[in-house]
Amino acid sequence: MWYGTAGCIVALTLSLLAAPLAAEAQPTPPVPRIGVLAAFSSTAEVRNHDAFRHGLHALGYVEGQTIVLEERWAEGQPERLPALAAELVRLPVALIVVGNVPAARAARQATDRLPIVLAGGDAVGTGLIANIARPEGNITGLATNVAELTGKWLELLKEAVPALAHVAILVDPAMPISGPALHEMQGMAPGLGVQLHALRVRDLGELEGAFTAMSREPADALVILPGSVAYIHRAHINALAARSRLPTIWEWREAAVDGGLLAYGPDGASMWRHAATYVDKLLKGAKPGDLPVERPRKFELVINLKTAEALGLTLSPMFLFRADEVIR
Repeated sequence: MWYGTAGCIVALTLSLLAAPLAAEAQPTPPVPRIGVLAAFSSTAEVRNHDAFRHGLHALGYVEGQTIVLEERWAEGQPERLPALAAELVRLPVALIVVGNVPAARAARQATDRLPIVLAGGDAVGTGLIANIARPEGNITGLATNVAELTGKWLELLKEAVPALAHVAILVDPAMPISGPALHEMQGMAPGLGVQLHALRVRDLGELEGAFTAMSREPADALVILPGSVAYIHRAHINALAARSRLPTIWEWREAAVDGGLLAYGPDGASMWRHAATYVDKLLKGAKPGDLPVERPRKFELVINLKTAEALGLTLSPMFLFRADEVIR
């Protein structure tokens, strides 16, 4: 009887000792790799990508320990995006985060299996997503609506330039959003007492011709519709506008920093920070099609006061007070 009891005790002891060893032998779950596909350079997008990192950190992720970011930069060359997207898929990554429509298209072309998280871009206006409530497919995240912004751009220009009567519009015909955006502005223009003149620019070589046309046609200000050509060459466009003494308005804060008079649009950093919550949900098992696409929560008005002074514009104190950022 004693031997039986002792045997049980020994067996129990051995099993208890073996349990930690068995637990230690369990493989460590792999650290998820997140692909980040960017159309431009790390320098151009540092503010947004820092916000994305902060969003992940706030959710408890530690880069290099509980999550790894695989970033790929197209350096303003959209033709590089498909190859970079395919490279991320081959690594492989758990999902891909993108900041605009060209990057999203490249990612979708590379995979219909991995989730794609939008941190910007007019996904509905460009046909990437048909239904924001149930996006279906493998794309979800945050999307803008450029057409809804264009009326506000005209209103802000009218406030900055009260005598505004003729507005030129730079349009990238390759962007599907251009048509709806122009239609929206045409509906707003009569109520503001302005006439519109659209100029189509497909590449850098057509910019000079567009500004020559503006010198022949009356133009009191310039609206720049979003597109890769505009974003890449924003500083050059602002320089041409300054030479022609044309106030400008853009969607992107960066364009005002680079010399544009006004910028009004979604806060890109806020969108990237919020995109981290989509990454978190997807890593925890959510399906992209079950996560509704959200609209931006925060918009920002940026005014370049140095540009206003160079153009001889006096902006009212109330107008300046409403700005989220004034560049002096």
